Amino acid sequence: MRRMNTPNYTPNTRQLNIALVTETYLPEVNGVAITIGRMVHGLRQRQHRIHLIRPRQFKNDVAAEEATYRETLVTGMPIPGYPELKSGMPAKGLLLRLWKHERPDVVHIATEGPLGWSALSAAKKLGIPVSTDFHTNFHSYTAHYGVGLLKKPIAAYLRHFHNKAACTLVPTASLQQQLEFDGYQNVLVVSRGVDTELFHPAKRREELRASWGAKNYTPVVMLVSRIAPEKNLHVVIQAFEHMRAINPLARLVIVGDGPARAQMEKQHPHVIFAGMQTGEPLAQHYASGDIFLYPSLTETYGNVTVEAMASGLATLAYDYAAAQQHIRHDINGVLAPFADTDAFITQAKGLITDMNRVQRLRTAARQTVETLTWEHIMGQMEAVLLDTVRQQTNTSNHKAAQFPLPQAGEG
Repeated sequence: MRRMNTPNYTPNTRQLNIALVTETYLPEVNGVAITIGRMVHGLRQRQHRIHLIRPRQFKNDVAAEEATYRETLVTGMPIPGYPELKSGMPAKGLLLRLWKHERPDVVHIATEGPLGWSALSAAKKLGIPVSTDFHTNFHSYTAHYGVGLLKKPIAAYLRHFHNKAACTLVPTASLQQQLEFDGYQNVLVVSRGVDTELFHPAKRREELRASWGAKNYTPVVMLVSRIAPEKNLHVVIQAFEHMRAINPLARLVIVGDGPARAQMEKQHPHVIFAGMQTGEPLAQHYASGDIFLYPSLTETYGNVTVEAMASGLATLAYDYAAAQQHIRHDINGVLAPFADTDAFITQAKGLITDMNRVQRLRTAARQTVETLTWEHIMGQMEAVLLDTVRQQTNTSNHKAAQFPLPQAGEG
């Protein structure tokens, strides 16, 4: 299979009209919404015009309209298992009318739901180039929601969806290789950045630690995650029980919300559940911990991994996705073999027994991600969109040369 390389970033002088289609967006709190928000901000900074198409998030939601940014809202319905999120309903007719009236240079589709499929179909019918993102391993979630029989059909749909686009963007080389093995074509790597000003060790707050019953010398173990079955959270609980057996003073703080939270709170009363946090409070929660455990096995990237590293935490995660890309074992973090629960627990125990090592890893983690800026990442994203438009233009010109229109007096 032919490997596609991400186009090199060079300063751009062309302003693109970009139609960006997503079924989740800020202020919703999830990795896709946050990443798309960063994408919009970064592309607007480069003077590109964005037309965002998304589901209406709440009853009084109003579409934004600004100089280089506008929104079109479509009907949405709650996603099973994710009632706080909406899936956009099919809207091909609406998109055809919008794009015939104001044709975008490129359509970028961030999600593969009914709205995403409508956008893909409308763009293909109008001959508009399309790029897509692969953000979420939906087919990997099926076993956690009692619909394991749908895994193969969902995987086939996702492959078919993305292969109809000019390219599919993924955040890591390992995911690129996995998708290529599964039959995906034209897969490009565009990584993700982290806000190193927001997520910073200086955001540590002793009063917040005190509210958790932690003193200066108390090891605080952190997890920031959606509290849901697919996040493999029982591994963190198991690991922490072993850590607490070694150091009874240790605290476990879980930041986030989700369908499994109420049951987990009831089963584990010694765990501190801090609820959903965003912005500055989230940054303070991260930085007020010491060790970050991330047990998820279903990530395409895992933004929380690099947020924890930027916040100066000694991070333990399975060896894939963002952790594989950025963590060097026992240099700036700790890795466990993928899905090896015993190894994960062993590494967690090793951290709690050596807080000098933890401090060394914390310092190195911060140094690692200081150059992982969104500015550079958006330069890569811009290069991909420009290249997608150029390829479509070259193809159209080639076809026109092969089949020229009749000249006056001919035919």
